[in-house]
Amino acid sequence: MAVWLVRAGRNGEQQEAALEHGVAVIGWNELPDLSSIQTREQLKELFNKVYPKATENEAANKVGQIWAFIHRIQKGDLVALPLKYRSAIAIGKVVGAYQYRTDIAANIRHTIPVEWIRTDIPRTAFDQDLLYSLGAFMTVCQIKRNNAEERIRKILGLSVSPSSVTSHVKDDDNEEVTVDMESINVEDVALEQIRTYISRKFAGHHLAELVNAILQAEGYTTEISPPGPDGGVDILAGTGPMGFGFPRLCVQVKSSQYPVGSNVLSELLGTISKFGADQGLLVSWGGFKNTVLRDAKNNFFKVRLWDSDALLKAVLRNYDKFPDSLQAELPLKRVWALVQEDEYEHNIF
Repeated sequence: MAVWLVRAGRNGEQQEAALEHGVAVIGWNELPDLSSIQTREQLKELFNKVYPKATENEAANKVGQIWAFIHRIQKGDLVALPLKYRSAIAIGKVVGAYQYRTDIAANIRHTIPVEWIRTDIPRTAFDQDLLYSLGAFMTVCQIKRNNAEERIRKILGLSVSPSSVTSHVKDDDNEEVTVDMESINVEDVALEQIRTYISRKFAGHHLAELVNAILQAEGYTTEISPPGPDGGVDILAGTGPMGFGFPRLCVQVKSSQYPVGSNVLSELLGTISKFGADQGLLVSWGGFKNTVLRDAKNNFFKVRLWDSDALLKAVLRNYDKFPDSLQAELPLKRVWALVQEDEYEHNIF
């Protein structure tokens, strides 16, 4: 068995359809049905015909990933899909072979049937080295380092046996598609380091204090509840010098590493009414269960959800406005990094 990273579009374009229809999916939709491809040379010849502008290195990289998808990924393997629109990772089990599909969506053709085991595992449930691997630029690659499969199976609550973590090797697998240092997304690595630091340094009520600082930086006048029972609200916020302006917010902050359920959202909606607020903000470091995401969509004009990704973006957006004392607690600096070619190539190929 093996663990594979399979993305669903650079910006998650195929993500929801992949989860809904139980498939892992890649792009390169200009390629025809690949079911008849039996050798890597056949695939390379076809790829170069469809994408004649690809350089030799680009073609070799893409062909290796596509070959892994159509031939190396096997029934019983695990597939990891980092989600783009929330701070979570979906994990599924491969239940069949490659299929060329035209019935799911216009931007989906090359698929593998997958039984999604969990679609709401918070990123905070994974150790940093696993997150580094899951942050690779590549669309398809095998995650092997540091007993990755054994550790991921434990996160899923699956049994671990020597046979279950022994990777199959096919005859032509001498050119492996695995994560190396060059394929790791430096930006993602930096964000994961910040995420880990915040998780460690801003636990419990301290996370509410960080959210409070963000709201103040964005122009709100706030009142934060003291540590302990908060009556369903951690922060009250309003615009203007005294907080009497609109919108008026009720904010609930959960620092748990686990996704919260609909009961927490229902409690916040009740609190909004109780305090005469206009809208609410629910912050959950561990993310949200799918039921919460659905219910929040039904309350689009009433509530917003922040998981750790959204909170990180808010921190970076407002960091320069934070007081010196908070910047000392959360020391960050700006860096410049070269944009990797792979960030563009996915749109081309």
